[in-house]
Amino acid sequence: MKSPARLALILLLAAICTQAQNSAPQAAPSAQSAPSTKTAPDATAPAAQSQIDPVKAADIAKLIEISGAAQLSTQMIADMGKNLRPLMMSSLPPGDYRERLLDLFFAKFQSKVDANVIKTLAVPIYDKYFTDDEIKGLTAYYSTPLGKKTLSVMPKLVSELQENGRKWGEGVGRDSMEEVLAEHPELKQALEDASKGASPQ
Repeated sequence: MKSPARLALILLLAAICTQAQNSAPQAAPSAQSAPSTKTAPDATAPAAQSQIDPVKAADIAKLIEISGAAQLSTQMIADMGKNLRPLMMSSLPPGDYRERLLDLFFAKFQSKVDANVIKTLAVPIYDKYFTDDEIKGLTAYYSTPLGKKTLSVMPKLVSELQENGRKWGEGVGRDSMEEVLAEHPELKQALEDASKGASPQ
């Protein structure tokens, strides 16, 4: 039986990835949009947001709306769930219960993903990395034909990048492990001995 600590680690990583994806600003190839060197005070999202200039906060909200950043984040969370499911399945003790447990878990998880909450979390992050003029520049860019095309293809582009990256990473990981075991026969033997002595799953 695999350790519950491993499952807890996977769930923790899922939470961290979700938070990072929720708060990631959407980059655009705009000359007006160079990252700002302005720093923001260390604070939680609600406290930081209360310190944002209302005009800038409104501009950020408009950018998030036009760019579809919140919707893209919810899609990325859904895609992340698909990638996490096999890992979580293999980390749970064997049994027919696993499919139903994960079905219910992901249904519950998705029910808690709220685009409005994502917007609230994103505002202080945008405020941290962009000036108000840069926010307006990004909004103007996403209002152009090229900006609109960027938004329309971005979900598929991100999905394909993730899938290609996953396949490439699996290949590199497999090759690396094979090379290490070939270079260190004692480790290969230790792995084989440990596998033979492992309790049946």
